[in-house]
Amino acid sequence: MTKLTNRRGTVRIQQPSKKRTSATIVAVALGTALLLQPVGLLLPPAYNVAAAAATVQALKMQSEEMITSGAKLIRYQWTQGDGEVSNVHVIEVDLTNPYVKLDVMNGKTGAITGKSSVGNMVKTTGAVAGINADFFDTSSAAKGNPMGAQVNEGKLATSTSQLNGMYAFAVTADRKPIVDLFTFQGTIVAQDGATFPLAGLNKGAYRTDPNQGYSHSNAAHIYTSAWTAARPSAAESSATPTEVLIVDNVVQQIAVNSMIPGTPPANGFILRTHGTAAKFVTDHLPVGSTVNANYSLVASSTGQPVDAASLQMLVGGHTILVDQGRTTAFSRDITGVSGSSEVSRTAVGYSQDGGKVYLITVEAAGESEGMSLKELQTMMVQLGVWKGINLDGGGSTTMISRPLGDTETTPAHETQNGSQRAVASGLGVYTMAPAGQLRGLSASGSTVLFVGQQASYSLKGYDTFYNPIDAGSVAATWTDAQGLGTFSGNAYTAKKAGKTTVKAISGSISDKLEIEIIGGEQIAEMEIAAGAPVLEAGKSFEVPVKAVLADGRKVTIPAGSVKWELSGFAGSVKDGVLTVQNAAAGSAAGYAIARYDGFSAMLVLTAGSNKKFEDFEAATYPMTFQGTNAVTGNVSLVSGLPEQASAKALQLDYDFSQVASGTKAAYAVLNGSGRQVEGKPSSLTVDVYGDGSLNWLRAEFVDAAGKAYPVTLADKISFAGWKQLKADLPAGVTYPVKLKRLYVASLQEDQDERALTGQVVFDNIGFQYPASVETKTSPSIQLTLGSKSASIGGTATKLDVAPIALDGTTYLPLRFVADAMGAKINWDGTLKRVTVLRGDRLLEMWLGKSSFLLNGSRSESEVAPISRGGRTLVPIRLVSEQLGLKVGWDPKTGAISVE
Repeated sequence: MTKLTNRRGTVRIQQPSKKRTSATIVAVALGTALLLQPVGLLLPPAYNVAAAAATVQALKMQSEEMITSGAKLIRYQWTQGDGEVSNVHVIEVDLTNPYVKLDVMNGKTGAITGKSSVGNMVKTTGAVAGINADFFDTSSAAKGNPMGAQVNEGKLATSTSQLNGMYAFAVTADRKPIVDLFTFQGTIVAQDGATFPLAGLNKGAYRTDPNQGYSHSNAAHIYTSAWTAARPSAAESSATPTEVLIVDNVVQQIAVNSMIPGTPPANGFILRTHGTAAKFVTDHLPVGSTVNANYSLVASSTGQPVDAASLQMLVGGHTILVDQGRTTAFSRDITGVSGSSEVSRTAVGYSQDGGKVYLITVEAAGESEGMSLKELQTMMVQLGVWKGINLDGGGSTTMISRPLGDTETTPAHETQNGSQRAVASGLGVYTMAPAGQLRGLSASGSTVLFVGQQASYSLKGYDTFYNPIDAGSVAATWTDAQGLGTFSGNAYTAKKAGKTTVKAISGSISDKLEIEIIGGEQIAEMEIAAGAPVLEAGKSFEVPVKAVLADGRKVTIPAGSVKWELSGFAGSVKDGVLTVQNAAAGSAAGYAIARYDGFSAMLVLTAGSNKKFEDFEAATYPMTFQGTNAVTGNVSLVSGLPEQASAKALQLDYDFSQVASGTKAAYAVLNGSGRQVEGKPSSLTVDVYGDGSLNWLRAEFVDAAGKAYPVTLADKISFAGWKQLKADLPAGVTYPVKLKRLYVASLQEDQDERALTGQVVFDNIGFQYPASVETKTSPSIQLTLGSKSASIGGTATKLDVAPIALDGTTYLPLRFVADAMGAKINWDGTLKRVTVLRGDRLLEMWLGKSSFLLNGSRSESEVAPISRGGRTLVPIRLVSEQLGLKVGWDPKTGAISVE
């Protein structure tokens, strides 16, 4: 949910897009708050489609899957001209199909107040899919009601707010989509014929456009049984109410300058008035008199009232985005919805013929960028939207869908903040189809596997209308077209690299999945992403093996597919965790080599690479609190926390509630200007007791040049209780560095989703230092081309095979050179692979192959190793460049020196 700038007490400052240069900023007074907004972003002109198209690379469909008859989920990839990619998810609803319908969902069934997640709304209302819809107030006085109008089952549940440019989406009773700007009109008619205009139906307090007035001042509002929250108080609305209880159109009770207890009855309503409206009550609505209330929406496109009974549903939104198949000027200020920033987005639109409705979400998670509203406009035009509007976005953006054959719904993509946010309303997709016959099967399971990996595949059935059939009634046989693996029932074991098709067959109906089994030949780089490897008995740490493929994909290789070789220490690796049992006598370093399908990577373990920095047990230097703007808080040493390993820890209490807008931060400052860190660490670890606030957690370093470097410990504190966090120090620091402060921050974007107050605790700060393996100084080696005579450090020796020259390349006997230089060498006759370990370098080569591996990275040599007399000879350049050796060559005498 993205805050509106005209909400009472909830103002957002626009964050410039990272793709744009900074804009001129002007200050605009909005009530009691100050809004900063870029000049030219208030009401932009119509967008130039041709110019935009020149910067856009593609809107490319990735997949398509039926949800139910008349609705399907289509996934697209949107690529900007600068190469940034966004995942776009579209539920396409066919309104010409009688078996599907759209309807509004609310946080509480039958109520216009109360919030819930879209997933819960879909589940409780029986929808098969849905997205979040209207905007809502997020202030402490909020009632969980949408800002716009809403029609459910032909009844007006809430009116529009007096806000400019807030469009709505509707479907008529004869299944025609509408996007229009609606207003509200209504009248209270007393028994004596006197009338008074109605300002709204079931509305919370807000500030009106364009004068920033109070919505309930000198106004009359109706509240029905759909309003289950407390009605706006005098403090919330700046208007002391006079309320009237009306049952079956008869005045039952009048509360002058006060509120009537309880909620409105099902057969009546409560009239809330103030000022001139309250005077109308006392002058014309005595107890016992009859009252009539007449109200409706008015469509701006026609200027005519709209009978709610003529609508199947209506839900409010924000600015219009697309009109007549073209991008159009925004109908209201987009600053308060982070319009120029790339965030998650939700939108709805329909096709030119009115037959299709598009429910759209843009993902901003992982590798997927969000979109600005201008980008969203352009994308919607390419999608085929004829008319469309912006719905609530940011942290509220959620799409729920039922996978084909499934009985349960699930999120279609990640949300911006990693969890579903409670919202006021949603737009649901419902199936009206009867039970049908088995139409097809839906196979599911992993489509990317690794050699040796096991995976189970499942099968579900769906009927004539793409609705699920009981999976227990579906029995199938599984096959592998290319024979790259084997099935045992539905369990598959991948045995060879390549691409294949697995197929499930049940009678005459089948389904298939395209499977890729990634092999070592596809890997360009591989690394063991261990946090802080230490060569110390009893130490255990995770050793995930990650790879970058030749096509750029990044993958994590399953622990069960990796084989390990340990050298220099005794230990074991189980389920991706390496445990050191003991180091070999005299070993300064240990080596863990991970192998996957012919590819390798090495992890070097050294003693003493972790150093304790602070556990706060004997800290005597000052630790103080700092806050940005009016942020308050406290820093103290505490003890007695659950599962606390040491007696003392540093606690940071913070309170952001007094700061209206902007980024907020609370700092625990160490030793005034910071505390000196020994040496040149590469990363730090710290135990943190989190508060689940979703705020940002960081540390700040100051280097020897006085430059500050913020380091992110957690982009959101999503955990409660102790957790060890690790972060790398940034590149480019000038050592030595100081750890200056630890802090909690709340970025301006989506602040309402994070806690305003809380406390975090820090303990056991440590630093990790890069592994350093000394390469022993080796004696100089002298060889002669074509001669088996050689010398090591001046001592004569004999070779099994002489150095040779072939086609302009000089080859050296690798084992002799490696042994003489103190390297470890291993030969695998089956694979014809030679492995050389020297210092912190792991070199692997294959006879007859020009490709080689050095420390987990694949490279190409001009020529390949060869075999002569049962010995491996390697190109001289390969030795010099990859093993860190200096090779000398005298072409006149054929003398070769290696040192």
